This record gives sequence, structure tokens and C-alpha cells, in this order.
Amino acid sequence: MQMIDHLFEATSGQTVVTALLLILCLYPISGAFFWFFGALSYRFLRHDTADDDWQVLPKDKQPYVTIMIPAHNEELMIESTITYLFEQLNYDNFEILICNDGSTDETANIVRRLEEKYPRLRMLEIVKNKGKAHAFNIGMFFAHGDYILSNDADTIPEPDAIMKYMNYFVHDYDMNTSAVTANMDVQNRTTLLGKSQTVEFSSIVGVIKRSQAAVNDSMYAYSGANTMYRKSFLIDVGGFRQNRATEDISIAWDHQMLGAVPRFAPNIVFHMNVPESITDLYKQRKRWAQGGTEVWLTNFKKFMLHPWAHRYQTSMFIDSTLSIIWSFFFAITSIMYVGNLGWQLINGNWGNIWHLLAMAWIFMTFEMIAGSMQLITALILDHRGAKLKYLPFAPLYMMFFGSSIPSPSL
Repeated sequence: MQMIDHLFEATSGQTVVTALLLILCLYPISGAFFWFFGALSYRFLRHDTADDDWQVLPKDKQPYVTIMIPAHNEELMIESTITYLFEQLNYDNFEILICNDGSTDETANIVRRLEEKYPRLRMLEIVKNKGKAHAFNIGMFFAHGDYILSNDADTIPEPDAIMKYMNYFVHDYDMNTSAVTANMDVQNRTTLLGKSQTVEFSSIVGVIKRSQAAVNDSMYAYSGANTMYRKSFLIDVGGFRQNRATEDISIAWDHQMLGAVPRFAPNIVFHMNVPESITDLYKQRKRWAQGGTEVWLTNFKKFMLHPWAHRYQTSMFIDSTLSIIWSFFFAITSIMYVGNLGWQLINGNWGNIWHLLAMAWIFMTFEMIAGSMQLITALILDHRGAKLKYLPFAPLYMMFFGSSIPSPSL
């Protein structure tokens, strides 16, 4: 009888391990299908967004907005960005606050010269550079607006951006909206790397963020380059965490743990520059992965001790958990696969070699099908299909960036 019990326990244990391995193997494929159906749900089932039905607010009804630009050595872009914001935005009731974060170039002199031209331009001098989060937290308490638009020095929002943003805050049902993040668009598309990232950002923004919003109004990360914050909710969470690699990911989680609602606005477009070298791209992705892991570790205990209190963020937590585990699983199994393949080659076991290659081919085929569905859906939905011309660059993106490889920072 004891032998049967031990056998049953061993069999049960093997079943659990097999099930977990199967989940991890299929996670990128099932994830791509989930984002695919989630994006379609957002498009056809949600009718409570201001994506297509936004109103032009008269000047006396426009909430006051502070456009905050943390700037560290931005002499190349700061003047063109400020000029564009003052002269091209279709909104009247705003100021621009430059947080000069210890710049050692001509940034401060350029802004001082522009202050004479634009009365609604102000600058804070921060003596020592301590990072974007530090500069933003200082500037937050000098901002005159009840709403703060975080705008990088090299980021250009569309002319109607602020008007569209405010349509997500002015209704009674928007009282719990903490922030609205816009739709990223790649500005520097002259290089092959830039074109491939155009496809990537469509996949991330066009599909994944729509899916997150469709599930339960959750969002894993704001866009640090352009997001409109309700200042009161920034104060409620103590501002941006300065000990995080990615302050935009961290504050999105802080808002949701507080019970606030982050929003995604696919109809608001801003143009940003992306890394143009493999080295810069690697550093960016490493920072994203570190930031996503940091917020997961910060909130792990809260979810474990109070799962019911944070039930509306459960899907976000589970997906981030699986994403982190899968990253290690992918690295370990890839090493094991290459090692096994090499061993079989040394021993001349051609049958095993063909079996290993066939299994990898089957897995990659399913991943490519799922990823292609996700990407094509993204390109169709994003900007009403305007980016379909970049579809030929999808294979490059899927090969090097992995369209269906999850990331805790997304």
C-alpha cells in the first residue's frame, strides 16, 4: 500500500512538473494569442473611451496644464521642442516648466533666451544631476497646473494632443483616472533598426496596452516620454520612486495598487527617438527588464498577503510573474538545447539531431504564426493601418526582438 502511495505521489509530482513545463513552453505563443484577442476586444467591445469621440474644449473650459520637460544636456533639441509646443499645440491654457537637471552645456542659456519670447515658459535650476525622477519630483511642486504632461526634450506630441488628453479627465466617470499615456510613434526611421522598432512599438502599444486596458483597466507601464498625470495622484503616491531603473513602470504599478485607474489613449500620438545602435538598444532593454523586475519584487509581498484587496491587479501580477520565470526558463533551456545538439553531433546520433531540429522548427512555426497575427493586428489597428507599409520589417523584428516574447516592463 505504501508503495502505491509513493508511486501515486511520484506520478502526481511528475504531472505537475510536466504541466508547468508545458505552460512555460507555450507561454509566448499563448501570450501572443491573448494580446491578439485582447486588442480586438478593446476595439469592438469597449465603448467607454474617448478614442474616437473627443471634443474641442473652449478656452474658458480648458483645465490648466503644466508641460514638464526634465532636461539634462539637451542643447541640440530643447529649442525646437519648446518652439513647437508653444506655436503648434491646439491648446491655450498651459505653461512649460523646464527642470534643468544639472546641465553642463548650453541648455540653460537657450531656455533663458526663450523665456523672453514666451512668457509662459519657466525654468527650475537643479544644481546636481540626480536623474529624471528626482527632477520631476522637484518640478511637481512648482507646477501651477492640476495636470502635468511629462514630455521628454526630444519628444513631439501631435498638435491636438493636450486637447485629446483632457477629454479623458473632464467627465464624472474619469474622477479615478490617475494618468493617460499616449501612443508612441518612432520619429527616426532612417535606419533599419529604427524601421524595425516602428513595428515593435506598434506591437507593444497597438496590441499589448489595448489588451491590458480591455482586461480590467490595468496597465503595466506608462510612457516616460509623454504621459499626462493628474497631479493629485502623483502626490498621493509620493511622486516618482528615485531608486528605480524605470520610474514610468514603477508609478504605473503604484497608481494601481492605490486603486487608481491608468488609461491608454491610442488616438493620441507623440513622436520620439529610439536607439539607433545595438549597444544603445541593449542598454535600453536591460533597463526595462530591470525596472519591470524591481516593481514585481516591490509588490510581491502585497499580492501574497492581501490577494483579495489587489484582485483587480491579479492578471497583471500573474502575467509579470510568468514573464520573469519564462525569461530564465528560456535562457536555461536554450543552453541545454545547444549543449544537447552539440553532444549528439559529437556522437553522430543523426536521428536525435533531426528530432531536435524538428521540434525546434515546430515550436518556431507556431510562435511565428502567433506573432504574425499579433503584429498584423497591431499594424491594422494602429493609426488606422498607416504603418502597414512597415510589415516587411516584421521578420527582422520577430527574429531579433521577439514579438511574442513577454517582458515584465510592458
